[in-house]
Amino acid sequence: MTGIVMCVAVLAAASAFGVLHRRRSGRVRVRVRDDGKRLGAAELGGALGERATLVQFSSAFCAPCRATRRVLGEVAGVVPGVTHVEIDAEEHLDLVRRLDILKTPTVLVLDADGRIVRRATGQPRKEEVIAALGEAV
Repeated sequence: MTGIVMCVAVLAAASAFGVLHRRRSGRVRVRVRDDGKRLGAAELGGALGERATLVQFSSAFCAPCRATRRVLGEVAGVVPGVTHVEIDAEEHLDLVRRLDILKTPTVLVLDADGRIVRRATGQPRKEEVIAALGEAV
């Protein structure tokens, strides 16, 4: 009987963790540790946007990275003054470590001065990215 109770407890804990992880994945939010961090054109390998820049950290075999690239490209095409820059995380490990990038895709929303104002880990939704841009400007 104890084995069944333990099995049910483990399944309940794993299910709760899965639901929580899925809810948090892709949400655009503010992180206190990002406060004051800036990225420039030299680090990004491209120019900053006039209003905002969407920086995507990707890896070669990341399926959600391709979908995220499409979403961010659409947002950058619709919202004037916004640029989308994709960075290969494997080729820029020093930058990944400095910015605490733990998984791909990770999206950083930068204001016009290059300050990190929002962050999303996982595939973000288009509506949340557009809302974050409204707060970044």
